[in-house]
Amino acid sequence: MRKSHSRFLAACVVASVAAAAWLAAPPRAGAQRGGTGIDTYAITNARIVTVSGPVIERGTVVFRNGLIVAVGDRVAAPPDARTIDGTGLTVYPGLFDASTTLGIPRPTPTPGGASGPGGANPFAGLFGPPTAPSATSPNSSQLPGLQPEILAADIIRPGGTEIEAARSAGITAAQTTPRGNIFLGQSAIINLAGETPQQMILRTPVALYVGLTPLGSGQYPGSLMGVFSSIRQLLLDAQRYRESNEIYARNPRGLRRPDVDKSLAALLPVLARQMPVVMQADREREIDRALDLAQEFNLQMIINGGMEADRVAARLKAMNVPVLLSLNFPKRTTAPSPEADPDPVRVLRERVEAPKTAGRLAASGVRFAFQSGGMTTMTDFLANAAKAVEQGLANLQQQGERLSGSIQGQLGSGQLASGTINGSDIRFSVPVTLPGPGTQTTDANFTGTLNGNQMSGTVQVVGRGPGTFTGTRGGGGATPSATPGTGGTTTTPARPGAIPPDGTTTTRPPAAATGTEAVNLSGTWSISVTLGPNVVPSTLVLQQQGSSLTGRIESRLGSADISDGSVNGNGFRFSTQLEIGGQSQSLIVEGTASGNQMSGNITTARGQLPFSGTRNP
Repeated sequence: MRKSHSRFLAACVVASVAAAAWLAAPPRAGAQRGGTGIDTYAITNARIVTVSGPVIERGTVVFRNGLIVAVGDRVAAPPDARTIDGTGLTVYPGLFDASTTLGIPRPTPTPGGASGPGGANPFAGLFGPPTAPSATSPNSSQLPGLQPEILAADIIRPGGTEIEAARSAGITAAQTTPRGNIFLGQSAIINLAGETPQQMILRTPVALYVGLTPLGSGQYPGSLMGVFSSIRQLLLDAQRYRESNEIYARNPRGLRRPDVDKSLAALLPVLARQMPVVMQADREREIDRALDLAQEFNLQMIINGGMEADRVAARLKAMNVPVLLSLNFPKRTTAPSPEADPDPVRVLRERVEAPKTAGRLAASGVRFAFQSGGMTTMTDFLANAAKAVEQGLANLQQQGERLSGSIQGQLGSGQLASGTINGSDIRFSVPVTLPGPGTQTTDANFTGTLNGNQMSGTVQVVGRGPGTFTGTRGGGGATPSATPGTGGTTTTPARPGAIPPDGTTTTRPPAAATGTEAVNLSGTWSISVTLGPNVVPSTLVLQQQGSSLTGRIESRLGSADISDGSVNGNGFRFSTQLEIGGQSQSLIVEGTASGNQMSGNITTARGQLPFSGTRNP
């Protein structure tokens, strides 16, 4: 199972990244985009899995105007084709979506929990699950939402608009899992074609999916802390269940036969590392807690979502934990209202940073595959994969003396050609599109030396003056530097891999954004939390020491101390637990402050609530 899952993960990476590179790469001379021009690409030296024929261990695929026109081990790349070297990679006839709920029927929403007359409890129903689990298991020892024995294969239904939308976006296979709260169930790999579930299912089960949505409706667990506690407790119970059955199997004399518990039995392959655990975790804190569980129980862990996975890349790499990275990048979904407050800095930062995560994981050596992340517009799948390439996913791969990879910049994207490394000397060429009347594609030839994590050298663009380049390995925040070419033109620091018109280039990433001058949040703040038509007034008492933040929040819904408080520039973040309706609820508060004003969002299990506040005199 472990070997087959690794192959599936690698295939997802190859399919998504190759497709994104295909979209992002500029054509060579003679090839044009759009109109009536020829758009030709060739993936060479790759292992090719065909639709109906045998696997081609080393061959070429040629695309012209978006259609495959030639496949084979004796096919040559046309002279006008943009060539993508696929050495060591596998090409499949379609994209894999690494994590979906495709083919899983949507459950019926659970009844209200709406507030009573007069809005006595505006938070009523807020923290429960938005829908019931996809399915429940009869005679289970656990509540719905805590039943790991649920199989996606048992509830898959063919057809539907979601599957057709995915197919239209080029996705032909997917890993699909039941919907739910905590223990969602066991996934299956499916073809998106087939008139029956049996025709769709390729492999089952594949992995156990775990979410972090509290059960709600007054049931334990009702908070993020409770969710992790319940996961840990069920794993401990499964360990004891395994031990009891082993003792009984060795010598049953005088012992009572252990009761059969299919919920705990479903966790035995997980404890034996025969089945990976795919845990939904986006925030740094969630990922760290997931990794803690993996270490405690020796689990084969995979992170699903991974919005902030780059922040814990070193730990993911050290533990060999891959990421199913969501391509559902945050974006503004409605036009801003003139009366609306500006989006918080945190929201704006997430929109900018999301496409960069893939590149940072790749630079850190963390394995990852793309997944749709529940996006409602499947055409975003390839578009966002291309954005990930443009925002730093390009990298170098070395096999012996051979150097391959890609480069992105202001003049487009391109695959390295004729790349070699001899000792510390490196050489490679890359096609670039030059500005000016008409479109001209030529080659830029790089020659330089590598010293640790630094590279530098000269670049000669055919038909232009020579220039120099410098580069830094990885995603660190080194300041870019550039040296003017012989024409005497100075250049503005560019994006990674940018090739300005005069031939100067830099491969260093731009300097890390620095926050504004740190604020001091100490004092008493009157804040208003917006919940639909209701406004909940609250008082926030804060004490700040350096970047550490402590204090207490009080409102008519209850009061509690804050924890994990921190300040970074003019941004702040803390968490707290409130007892609402007899149920402990976990809240994460993030915002920004300027002078005596603050604003931001409170993240709950069901969504975000905006707030604003003023410091009392």
